[in-house]
Amino acid sequence: MFDWMVWTTPVAVFFSCIALMLVGMTVWELKSPTVMRKGWLPMETTRGDRLFMGLLIAAYINLAFIGLAGKFQEWMQLEAEPSIWISFVLSMLVLALVMRKG
Repeated sequence: MFDWMVWTTPVAVFFSCIALMLVGMTVWELKSPTVMRKGWLPMETTRGDRLFMGLLIAAYINLAFIGLAGKFQEWMQLEAEPSIWISFVLSMLVLALVMRKG
């Protein structure tokens, strides 16, 4: 059933984190309803809005890293492509920043 996708450990961890965030946000929303607020994003947002935007940004960071990994290997004269864990950590940090300050 899932043969069409390469389920490496980083991919499984990434999707597991997304599922856990969605469950956590649902519980948080039920316990404490969100209010609109304005951070550094150019509009008022709720927690769900910031999560959605953060997940989109995280996905784009991971896709850009995968697309540029070969170039990074050339530019930095590495023996192998850099680990996908680098983009995972970077994307989760950006997601946390959007959730907190956005």
